[in-house]
Amino acid sequence: MTMKNLDKTYNPQEFEKRIYDHWLEKLYFKAKPNPDKEPYTIVLPPPNITGQLHMGHALDHTLQDVLIRYKRMQGYETLWLPGTDHASIATEVKVVEKIFKEEGKTKEEIGRDEFLKRAWAWKEEYGGRIVEQMQKLGNSCDWSKERFTMDEGCNKAVTEVFIKLYEKGYIYRGNRLINWCPDCKTSLSDAEVEHEEQSGNFWHVKYPVKDSEEFLEIATTRPETMLGDTAVAVHPEDARYKHLVGKMLILPIVEKEIPIIADEYVDKDFGTGAVKITPAHDPNDFEVGLRHNLEQITVMTDEAKMNEHAGKYIGMDRYECRKMIVKDLDEAGFLVKVKDHTHNVGACYRCHTVVEPRLSEQWFVKMEELAKPAIEAVREQKTQFVPERFDKIYFHWLENIRDWCISRQLWWGHRIPAYYCQTCGEIIVSKIAPSTCDKCNSSNIKQDEDVLDTWFSSALWPFSTLGWPENTEELKYFYPTDVLVTGYDIIFFWVVRMMFSGLDQMEDIPFKYVFVHGLVRDDQGRKMSKSLGNGIDPLEIIQQYGADALRLTLISGNSPGNDMRFYIERVEANRNFANKLWNATRFVLMNLNKDTFDKDVCEKNLALADKWILSRMNRVSKEVTDNLERFELGMAVQKIYDFIWNEYCDWYIEIVKPRLYGEDEYTKDAALYVLTKVLENNLKLLHPFMPFITEEIWKYIPTIKEESVIIAHWPKYQEELNFIQEEKDMEIIMNAIRSIRNIRAEMNVIPSKKAKVMMVASNEVYEAINKGKDYFMTLASASEVVLQKDKKEIPEDAVSAVIAGVEIFLPLDELVDFEKEVERLEKEKEKLEKELKRVNGKLSNQGFVAKAPAQVIEEEKNKQTNYQSMMDKVVERLETMKNKMK
Repeated sequence: MTMKNLDKTYNPQEFEKRIYDHWLEKLYFKAKPNPDKEPYTIVLPPPNITGQLHMGHALDHTLQDVLIRYKRMQGYETLWLPGTDHASIATEVKVVEKIFKEEGKTKEEIGRDEFLKRAWAWKEEYGGRIVEQMQKLGNSCDWSKERFTMDEGCNKAVTEVFIKLYEKGYIYRGNRLINWCPDCKTSLSDAEVEHEEQSGNFWHVKYPVKDSEEFLEIATTRPETMLGDTAVAVHPEDARYKHLVGKMLILPIVEKEIPIIADEYVDKDFGTGAVKITPAHDPNDFEVGLRHNLEQITVMTDEAKMNEHAGKYIGMDRYECRKMIVKDLDEAGFLVKVKDHTHNVGACYRCHTVVEPRLSEQWFVKMEELAKPAIEAVREQKTQFVPERFDKIYFHWLENIRDWCISRQLWWGHRIPAYYCQTCGEIIVSKIAPSTCDKCNSSNIKQDEDVLDTWFSSALWPFSTLGWPENTEELKYFYPTDVLVTGYDIIFFWVVRMMFSGLDQMEDIPFKYVFVHGLVRDDQGRKMSKSLGNGIDPLEIIQQYGADALRLTLISGNSPGNDMRFYIERVEANRNFANKLWNATRFVLMNLNKDTFDKDVCEKNLALADKWILSRMNRVSKEVTDNLERFELGMAVQKIYDFIWNEYCDWYIEIVKPRLYGEDEYTKDAALYVLTKVLENNLKLLHPFMPFITEEIWKYIPTIKEESVIIAHWPKYQEELNFIQEEKDMEIIMNAIRSIRNIRAEMNVIPSKKAKVMMVASNEVYEAINKGKDYFMTLASASEVVLQKDKKEIPEDAVSAVIAGVEIFLPLDELVDFEKEVERLEKEKEKLEKELKRVNGKLSNQGFVAKAPAQVIEEEKNKQTNYQSMMDKVVERLETMKNKMK
């Protein structure tokens, strides 16, 4: 024996950490370029260092670990490259909060250098915690290659890409309208703005035409921005306003003259057909302003308070100003009407503050040319989405993409490698800080204060983590990666950026497949969130039930792209499954007295059930492999679960017990040979999903020679194990046994009571039933099995059942002790009489019927019907029993 006996009880807390430490010690997860093997690579979507892993991470990581462990067992050189993301906005917010809470200081008060020291300390603490949590889940990552999006190598890659794109003319600095978060005080890309419907208003306002009795009526959802209006636009073909184009309006309250312009941007059939133009506070107005050379007036500060251009409203919060302007417009007679209106409002994806479109000088990436190869790669299926339907989101985002604002007004992140000559204004983009300006030779040079958008560094993750821009052996061997596993909520955040970055920098796709999963929701179908208080900590589940039970829960029933509900009852059920496997293994080990078998001898002595279970094992192995190749992980694990629980444990183990306890050593060895062979196969198939229990059991089985299931060979379909006829025969036998069990259950026959089983079989199934006679004795509590081809000698009062090709008869007097059954039925009748008396009394009581709610009365009527039905059956059965006793 390789180990001592397996513990009596399954206790994952006792062995999960020990096993993981052993894996690390043996370097099972370590990957290196190997010309004799095919590579298989997954880069882990790096979790943010802002806290701990949540249930979404647990699902994401489990899916990846299943694929990596499966491919490792298939013989690939597997690299699962881990890492964490610096998450500029989220981390800076957390560190700022911590400093203020502990010291009462702002980041400006402690200075940039000191602030960055605190941020790095945060990274060391929380980044380390996240790695610990990933290991508790069982992640088989190559930790020697762990990366951080701001480590030296990634920083070098970011600088290289920035300079390359700048030199190609794809990166530029411009004064453009961007999304601004007044709370985080930074710009946001379009992808970082979440849109949700909100109830609001349309305020209809009169703009008087200068030197005229006429006016234009405009409708706005944001009256506070009218302080920055520089025109009102109408459609050039709108007959109502053609005579006014070129004339001036008087901007209400501000009393400033603004022109009436014609522009095709206006929808003449929507609203009044006249639109106020505020170039500094609306992206569409900004474009109109550029076309008509309009002034750009910003009326808010970066905190969304009204600035010096807001006149008497200066210093007011934007919403406070809105109320005051509406009041002033009304009092001055400019407010025509107010209409209710539901519209989409953009909010910061981190703090959920409503964003403000704001004119700002920022760095941008031109996206039109970069997007084209990324669109083409998916159209040509060089990269495929699983499920395919998610490519629609991808195409929609890329085909409508705007230039990407990449600068952020933060300190934590990759600082933009751009330097400004304070003397002549020259911009110098460089890997290292220049000492003097090439244009004017001044040494008065200052680096840009801003950092790059987090997604700029994340976009390079598939190749920066492998050593790019150096042409490393790892990069040549492991790139492109094989699959990206990600939630559907970040397709546009991350997937599109990795695609165009990989194609532009590496001239190749970053991954062959994008395997998209849904969200983990609570048991009511709600998104897990702090505000709802419905989040479930995966570490708590692991502590209570073990990592394997959690992993199996997350995979079971999971289908690509669909959300799943998390039920604690399923975790408990999956822990029970682990316990079932544990106990089945203990049973096998208790009967195993050798560590090797003569394969040829055992295979000569295979019984019907042996061939059936081997054939089913063979078929399940093939089906599971096919499912995994199609990313149908939920279907794959369900087949393994059903096979282990139903076929191996509930049927095969029970079938072979008499042989194990018998005297025939040949048939006993054959049974043990098959028991261990199928158990070994089960552990291999289950390992990617439940790595800890399979590894713990593996080392106790003396017939297994490989030192770890993690490096065992994945089961392959073997034609010599394809016993089709035996499968068919066993299915007939099992159906017959199920029918007998159902009859006994319906008649309340105790399991220990043996009874004769008589069967009439057609020619087609006669031989199959005959082969399985012994199985009926073991699994159907048969005292005797009589197999016939006709109905001669079948008792008239026998209880019967019919399955395909077989009629089954159980003589009634074999099943029932008539005296005891009459006694039991009399008691049951007495109990039902009391219940009927109670319910009939209630329903005949006029006071109860008059006062009780309709629902209560209906419930009582249902009870009355059910009790009466039960009574009729009891009376009928009593009469039958009493007649038999005569």
